[in-house]
Amino acid sequence: MRYELYYWPSIQGRGEFIRLVLEDAGADYVDAARDGKRGMAAMMRFMESRSIEHPPFAPPFLKAGKLVIAQTANILFYLGPRLDRVAKSETSRLWAHQLQLTIADWVSEVHDTHHPIASNLYYEDQKTGAKWRAADFRANRLPKFCDYFEHILKRNSKGGDYLLGNKLSYVDLSLFQMIEGLRYAFPQTMARLEPQYPRVLALHDRVMARPRIAAYLSSPRRLAFNEQGIFRHYPELEEE
Repeated sequence: MRYELYYWPSIQGRGEFIRLVLEDAGADYVDAARDGKRGMAAMMRFMESRSIEHPPFAPPFLKAGKLVIAQTANILFYLGPRLDRVAKSETSRLWAHQLQLTIADWVSEVHDTHHPIASNLYYEDQKTGAKWRAADFRANRLPKFCDYFEHILKRNSKGGDYLLGNKLSYVDLSLFQMIEGLRYAFPQTMARLEPQYPRVLALHDRVMARPRIAAYLSSPRRLAFNEQGIFRHYPELEEE
């Protein structure tokens, strides 16, 4: 099957969590909205259509045959067993989905460090609130999420090097992306915190060394982080 991924063409954003799985699995896919105006027009038609049985609210969404699937965690729940990035047992699928939904919460909290008041306001219109929100995120929320995933990996240490045990799953790829994004957004904070999370960092490095991931990261398909996406670097948000 050839998958069609629909997401904004100029940012990594939530679509990147899906791209990483497709790339690591060597799946046949097209990043549809990067196909110039035609691709963007197709994406907007899907969102505005009244004839699709299950229309997406917003990208990312995936077209798989006749299916149109939206929401990052939901897409990964679908792709995981089909691309051998999670075991097919119900227990494994639900545990992976639970972890992915926790990452989704983490992503939302990262977004809110620079848009704490309203998504439709510019960052410059809410900088004071952003400084307060970012300070709390750096001091409390970021360590709490890292503690959790470090604990999961420590618990698994005798049974494997990954979040679900001895085999990589799509959640490992998502945790890799979280570390990459946080290093971009909060480099000083991450440099200070990373020594406390050796297992999380080892998993990050393990994912980064996978041949297809390494090839993807060095290719033009991997967009650079920028200040339009979820992970944004504003130096003032690391000031005490």
